[in-house]
Amino acid sequence: MSATVQRFLDPAVLGAISGLDLVAKTVVDGFVAGLHRSADFGFSQDFAEYRAYAPGDDLRHVDWNVFARTERAYLKRYRGETNSLLTVLLDASNSMSYASHAVKKIDYARYIAASLLYLAIRKQRDAAGLVVFDDEVRSFVRPSTRHGQLQRLLAALELAEPRARTRFEAPLEHLRGFLRRRGIIVILSDLYEPPDSVIRAIEPLRYRGNEVVLFHLLDPGELKPQIGASAVLVDLESATRFPVTAEYAAGRYRERISRHIESLRVAARGAGLAYQLLVTDQPLDAALREYLTVRQGRD
Repeated sequence: MSATVQRFLDPAVLGAISGLDLVAKTVVDGFVAGLHRSADFGFSQDFAEYRAYAPGDDLRHVDWNVFARTERAYLKRYRGETNSLLTVLLDASNSMSYASHAVKKIDYARYIAASLLYLAIRKQRDAAGLVVFDDEVRSFVRPSTRHGQLQRLLAALELAEPRARTRFEAPLEHLRGFLRRRGIIVILSDLYEPPDSVIRAIEPLRYRGNEVVLFHLLDPGELKPQIGASAVLVDLESATRFPVTAEYAAGRYRERISRHIESLRVAARGAGLAYQLLVTDQPLDAALREYLTVRQGRD
């Protein structure tokens, strides 16, 4: 594991495993034990009831102690289990390659996505899927609880390298084509499109009864750029060049980015979408704990 990843995790629990699976396991195990039950998100392991086994059910969920006593197969059910389907949309456009420090936005997004997918599949046994997009759908792993699903999802995350431009319409059109039941849709993006167009593209997913969560990922250098007397900034998606001065970066620019963030926050909440700003120098577990605490307040 790289020093970059280790800086975000508790050194005492790193162990000998490497890769996104370790990131996800460490982050999730770091905070899930302290969460209270959340009826909607389904991340609780509180036992609810038994259900009689039916052909096709996963044998891993059978309570074999009960079977030994009664010679009847029953599955354990948990609060929140069976009613959640998680789909993560990962923005892999060129702007996600930016970093002013050791962690690129795309890598931070991968860590967050891996943690959420691990949480859904390993802790809650929910179906989970992934859409990687830029100006088109580049990779799609259909939500499933099949054996090996987490490995398929992590492999797709590993291959998600930034390229092209952002276009929300493509992945959302794709999603609308196959979503048949209520679920949770998490979007990980730097959200540099105009707030009205972002919300207009995403809002239809809410109409189907889905819960939509926007993770707005920004680098600290995008919030408070450190520029000398003058510099030329390059848009990573359009290659447009912008000459700027230190005065502009410290004044007018910060006002504009603050207005953009606030406009997204207000527009998202007005459309019934959850919104959370994440800055890529935040520890991963602290960022997710803050988000899930906010979610619990909404339940």
